[in-house]
Amino acid sequence: MPLIDQFTTQYGLVRKIDAFGYLAQLKSDSSIERKHGKVVLVTADTPLKASRGEGKTTTTIALIDALRAKGIDAAAVLRQPSMGITAAGSKGGASGGGKASLTHPELVDWGLCGEMTAIAAAQNLLVSFAEKAVDEGLLDTILTPRVSEVPSRSLRQIAVDYGKGNVPERVVLTPTSELMQIVVLSRSMAEIGERVAAMIAGTKDGKPVKYGEFIDLWRITNILLDAVKPALTETQAGSPVYVHCGPFANVSIGIPSLVSVEMACALHDVVVVEAGYGADAGAQKWLDIACRDYGAQWPSAAVIVTRATTWRDDPALSWRYPFHVQRLEGLDIPTFPLINLWEGEDGEIASLRETAKTLEFRDPIIGNLFRDGGDALSDQLEGFIDALQNGETPAQPHSHRGMSLTENAKWVAEQAYGVPGERVLLKDGFSASLAQARDLCADAGLNLDELAFVAVKSPAVMTDNDSAPEAEHTVTLKKVEVHAGAGLVQVNLTTSLTTPMPKIV
Repeated sequence: MPLIDQFTTQYGLVRKIDAFGYLAQLKSDSSIERKHGKVVLVTADTPLKASRGEGKTTTTIALIDALRAKGIDAAAVLRQPSMGITAAGSKGGASGGGKASLTHPELVDWGLCGEMTAIAAAQNLLVSFAEKAVDEGLLDTILTPRVSEVPSRSLRQIAVDYGKGNVPERVVLTPTSELMQIVVLSRSMAEIGERVAAMIAGTKDGKPVKYGEFIDLWRITNILLDAVKPALTETQAGSPVYVHCGPFANVSIGIPSLVSVEMACALHDVVVVEAGYGADAGAQKWLDIACRDYGAQWPSAAVIVTRATTWRDDPALSWRYPFHVQRLEGLDIPTFPLINLWEGEDGEIASLRETAKTLEFRDPIIGNLFRDGGDALSDQLEGFIDALQNGETPAQPHSHRGMSLTENAKWVAEQAYGVPGERVLLKDGFSASLAQARDLCADAGLNLDELAFVAVKSPAVMTDNDSAPEAEHTVTLKKVEVHAGAGLVQVNLTTSLTTPMPKIV
């Protein structure tokens, strides 16, 4: 019996895998047979609207189906969506579509195996502990927000013990919660416990208080046992797909759990990883947080998805897609443009190829993936497969830990958005927010500059005004928020709203 079967259990219509246990077994015994799969990153153009999907999941599914049809052992790792924003919104869920979809898409779109619910319950329990600590005089303020899978603007700012204590609190979406980030980035249950203990519950007399200082952690661990296990499902063509976690790439880190990817790489030759939103969002965070700061594997290739309409709908924004392709190529990642056609666009293929040639891209991969699935790609993957099989193993990139937060923000703005450091602006109040975050970290025994930098911004923009001439592009820094347990510092960027709500179908 393969080793992985010892860590796999049936869970309704899917299977759950104890990735922590499996990877620990591999680490303890080097004689165990395993693979060392290469990572392919699937990302996309910056969408014209935040609620519009470009087709990353559909592409990911079609790609592994096409690779497996050619005899390559490929699998995918997908993020789990938020029910309230994604599955009920106009951009659809996170399970592909048409011939390039999962066997049970409704499971992924509407809660899968309850991972989101368990993580929400765990973080809300922590907040309840903090509320009790206020009653007992251990805290004056509560900094950990409650979470919900169902978005409601009315709950963003709330008060506990209304009319008496009036302790301010917040409610955020479960996928954006610090506990979700901890699960994404941790490699064992022990590490999760340590990180939860390091979360800042609130303050007492202006000084931060961590959860580990007033509660015995992690005896509520069982609440997360199934939530930390990736789910194994499959495409309609029978290709394996692992689904785990999925914080938003605009207001969080937007990547699947690191252990789900590491596990898949031990089981398959090629692992296609989907990152949230555009290359300026989830892909930036996979490269600069997961890889640079948390030791995830650097991609051996990348696919950047766009629509045919994106290339012509708004000429003022036409610079964004070439910028993404050139940026990843500049990082020595073989980057393949993929144009996801909709019905009625097949006649545009020749002109699209000519445009790609003019832009000096690699040969583009073009097809209607919803209609044709992996069949749309099978005769266009020669160059892609050659890059995977014959390319050099990527070197591990250097971490940015220790770089000052402001300098890190300028580096991200220049590298990921094309805005030089001198055009990174500070909004009124940013310096005070930074100083407050730096003091909070110092009082908690942390160095703010050692935390991984998370850009929080609208998914539909890269700068304050993407339609302005390139020489006028700016990025504004607005405020800072520390997630000490996750090891992250979040910085709000650009003048656009971070989470414009999608249309409801």
